[in-house]
Amino acid sequence: MESYAQITRKKGVGIVLTGVYVIWLREIKRFWRDTPRRIGAFVQPIVYLFLLGTGLQAAFKVFGSTNTKYVLFMFPGIVGMTVLFTSVFSAISILWDREFGFLKEVLVSPVPRSSVAFGKIIGGATTALMQALVLLILAFLPTFFGFSLSTLWKIVLLIPVILLLSISMTSLGVALAARMTSFEGFPIVMNFILMPLFFLSGAMFPLQGLPNWMNVLTKINPLTYGIDIIRGIALKGTNISSGIGPSIKLPKDILSKVPIQVLKELKASLPSAPKIVIQRYSTWTDILVMAGFGLILLLIAIYQFTRQD
Repeated sequence: MESYAQITRKKGVGIVLTGVYVIWLREIKRFWRDTPRRIGAFVQPIVYLFLLGTGLQAAFKVFGSTNTKYVLFMFPGIVGMTVLFTSVFSAISILWDREFGFLKEVLVSPVPRSSVAFGKIIGGATTALMQALVLLILAFLPTFFGFSLSTLWKIVLLIPVILLLSISMTSLGVALAARMTSFEGFPIVMNFILMPLFFLSGAMFPLQGLPNWMNVLTKINPLTYGIDIIRGIALKGTNISSGIGPSIKLPKDILSKVPIQVLKELKASLPSAPKIVIQRYSTWTDILVMAGFGLILLLIAIYQFTRQD
């Protein structure tokens, strides 16, 4: 027969898992029942992707190809942007719960506070993953990668990577929201932190030819490694920089009189167009940095949440 300690331990584990499940389910239901939030969360990244991607298409001419699709390069960055903002801002529910008294009821229940914090983190990460999956479906369009087994395999590989990034970013939001009391101040503080993280991650532009000080900031930015591995998986086998190389701009009548050998030598002497680096770091480096950063933030978030009054 089981001892009293074993029965108590099982009940304790059951309470912890129940607490995580209930909080997670509540976060999912709140997101799904909030129709304006759901529609806005799905439409906003698509608007960014097509309008901004099309508008900045001309910027890629400096990479030697007028045929390069900036929207294709930008696609993984928009996926990362969606995960970042959805994950972090999901923690605002903590302030709502504190404002209306729900958080006090949860904290005085037998459920451990650590399970409440973990449920919040998993719930926010799940909503971010759901939004990212909507964007990943667009990868099957001919504009991006087309409908193929290769595209399907890329999406399968991206799901655990996005989930890992979502947990890390949600932990950041929970860690900050757990110690904040001002509902109005949360978006201001979050934007102050998130915008530098986003713009220094390489989501919108290649991290090449940057000043030394900015290059250092990109390397200590944890989101950089998340965007790097997402782009590495999504654009694998895609040559973003392919297209027109160095050319000699002369009138056609003069160009036709120049010997072919001379033209070859002239082209060889011209500086080649810079090539876009798809993935700057190795896959394992990206995973280890994301996992380490996520674990540290997860522990900080749980610790901050357990100190709730």
